[in-house]
Amino acid sequence: MAACPALFISAPASGQGKTTVTAGLARYHSRLGRRVRVFKTGPDFIDPTILAHASGAAVFSLDLWMVGEAGCRTLLAEAAGDADLILVEGVMGLYDGQPSSADLASAFGIPVLAVIAAKSMAQTFGALAFGLAQFQPRVPFYGVLANRVGSPYHAKLLEEALPASLRWCGHLNSNDSIELPDRHLGLHQAAEIADLDARLNQVADALATTPLAELPPAIDFEAPPRNSLPRLLDGRLIAIAKDAAFSFIYPANLALLEALGARLAYFSPLANEPLPQAADALYLPGGYPELHARTLVDRKCSAGSIHAHAAAGKPLIAECGGMLYLLDRLIDVHGASTPMLGLLPGEASMQTRFAALAMQQIEGRHGVMTGHTFHYSKLNTPLAPVTTAVRPQGATSGEALYRHGAIVATYMHAYWPSNPVFAAALFRGEAF
Repeated sequence: MAACPALFISAPASGQGKTTVTAGLARYHSRLGRRVRVFKTGPDFIDPTILAHASGAAVFSLDLWMVGEAGCRTLLAEAAGDADLILVEGVMGLYDGQPSSADLASAFGIPVLAVIAAKSMAQTFGALAFGLAQFQPRVPFYGVLANRVGSPYHAKLLEEALPASLRWCGHLNSNDSIELPDRHLGLHQAAEIADLDARLNQVADALATTPLAELPPAIDFEAPPRNSLPRLLDGRLIAIAKDAAFSFIYPANLALLEALGARLAYFSPLANEPLPQAADALYLPGGYPELHARTLVDRKCSAGSIHAHAAAGKPLIAECGGMLYLLDRLIDVHGASTPMLGLLPGEASMQTRFAALAMQQIEGRHGVMTGHTFHYSKLNTPLAPVTTAVRPQGATSGEALYRHGAIVATYMHAYWPSNPVFAAALFRGEAF
């Protein structure tokens, strides 16, 4: 068992400023020389890039369903063993989803800080904060931070509206220079925000004057027994596309591949880099190929090496945006068509609204693997799926999984630690 100060940052809804506050806290405590580990609730790829930049450490996912309670407990206990502070950013509103952020905070006894965007609000702030704290009394509640506050007088009204039983943790003023830019899949990724350090430092400076400058209480985290993993990928070299177009990668997935014995080599299609000729398998993760389609067309060296890999019959795993890159065409929201690699028959059309958003699980000969889907495109292909994922609530149909030669492609983003044997089978090119 290891003890470590920990705080769970949540809110009444999305868009309240959770990521800004969590990243600001991580930057503030990191500047003091503290080792900060940040986790993100749910299957997010984008916010973790900002949180990792702020803290200086990889950000892993916590989710009672996708990761599992035992998996979450292990990750938290390992972090507590070498960190001075653990921060967990919630997802959506505190009580949204099944399981919710509240369920996760309660399972591990992590006190909740509620971030409430208080623009155009006065005394109702107190009612909203009271409701969050009392809706489920089992949830450990730490206090409330007001965000997007208009003036010192506004802050005074908000603080006075809080019941005496709730801790006022300060406020952040409305300030465009600290807000994080967003687009259709969420916030911009860290590497795309040129002034990210300046924004984070501003938030950290503001939080330094609040009660959140002090460490929260220490929480005991006990890890369950951990089984050693078989070296099912021992000696295999796995090439991974990684750049602004292909960046939706769980750090836990990479850690699993290495624990299974694989060596990892990264290359950038946007930079026209070839994948290593000695690669035994290739992983094309999700990302934003739609934002870089014209550039990808011109990257002949990368395209040629991927074609050669597929022609050699070596395993190629493509998820979501990686799958779009393999298609014949990608059509944007204005109807403009851009040729892709042509390794999978069909085309995808970008939509103005998301086409799918759900947790998913897929079952094969090695059992169940969990994951999720979130995309703004629709696929039209003559390929018949070899199997189809299902949603955990109601077991309704989810994303199709296609096999075309040595290519395995799907919209579903799989969380490989949920079934290491299944993951190894994919990269070995075996039946699943």
